[in-house]
Amino acid sequence: MSNITPQPGILDITLYQGGAAHVPGIANAVKLSSNENPFGPSEAAKDAFRKASYHLHRYPSSDHAELRGAIGEIFGLDPARILCGAGSDELISFLCQAYAGPGDEVIHTEHGFGMYRISALANGATPVEVPERERVTDVDAILGACTDATKLVFIANPNNPTGTMIGEGEVARLAAGLPDHVLLVLDGAYAEYVDGYDGGASLVEARQNVVMTRTFSKLYGLGGLRIGWAYGPDHVISVLARVRGPFNLSSAALAAAEAAVRDTDWAEKCREGNTRWRAWLAEALGEHGVPSDTSLGNFILARFATRAEAEACDEHLKSEGLIVRRVAGYNLPNCLRITVGDEASCRRVAHAVGQFMATAR
Repeated sequence: MSNITPQPGILDITLYQGGAAHVPGIANAVKLSSNENPFGPSEAAKDAFRKASYHLHRYPSSDHAELRGAIGEIFGLDPARILCGAGSDELISFLCQAYAGPGDEVIHTEHGFGMYRISALANGATPVEVPERERVTDVDAILGACTDATKLVFIANPNNPTGTMIGEGEVARLAAGLPDHVLLVLDGAYAEYVDGYDGGASLVEARQNVVMTRTFSKLYGLGGLRIGWAYGPDHVISVLARVRGPFNLSSAALAAAEAAVRDTDWAEKCREGNTRWRAWLAEALGEHGVPSDTSLGNFILARFATRAEAEACDEHLKSEGLIVRRVAGYNLPNCLRITVGDEASCRRVAHAVGQFMATAR
């Protein structure tokens, strides 16, 4: 019998389940389960990726200077305070690794992204779940949950899987109300879908206890390359840089991301397409008796009367070759998260939900 054991917290982790990509027996199913950009990456990003293939024998940049410079230029940020990672997930992991350990607490909301809990446990910290208010982040609940042991507070704004968000005034109130030993992490994976929203960058500029994370996996269509970035105070970025591996991003990923962030016309086209079809899909589902909160992301959280009804609808959608996401693991058992696809996908899923609801009630 082996006495080899993992660190405390590891065995408490429930493995993260990504969105399904296939339906047994059905070819060419439409995947609407992972909040991917249905239009894909820009031609400029794909061209940069192809050109990078000629230099795969070379190690990538270790300082990511070109990508950080491009991000800083497009978003008006200081490149020296930007740190890049393999998607937002790695940045979340860095934050927990650097600031939370045994005896510490990490706050997340009841419908928050699953990686907050996983990364806290992986580093021996205790995740603390606080309630939301009708699927919206509750600032007072978060402030009330803070203790001397709290080190990090994670909120996604807009949130996944609810699609809801709180205003910049509420985010500022949260940052100002936290104890001075607590770091607020604003997960902005879906920030680009909100017109006029900077993801919290201005709050990062104004305070020393706020860091923002962003990703290239959603609007920019580069989920397969795993690229994210963080923007924070000097003291936070300096700490995260010490735990980041020197070659955590490939040269191909760096090149594609730089081209993607500079192609603002493509980003705007994707944003406009999502805004249009998100509104259409929400209205169409509502007409079929399936409500949803106003979503600010690239998905709709469809609400059903019961868990059984949601799961039965999911099975019907699968039979029609449509893959959506069950979210019982996010404490939303009576809901399905549906990615906003292109026009054809949105029309298909609305029609299929309508078919199901016509016979379900």
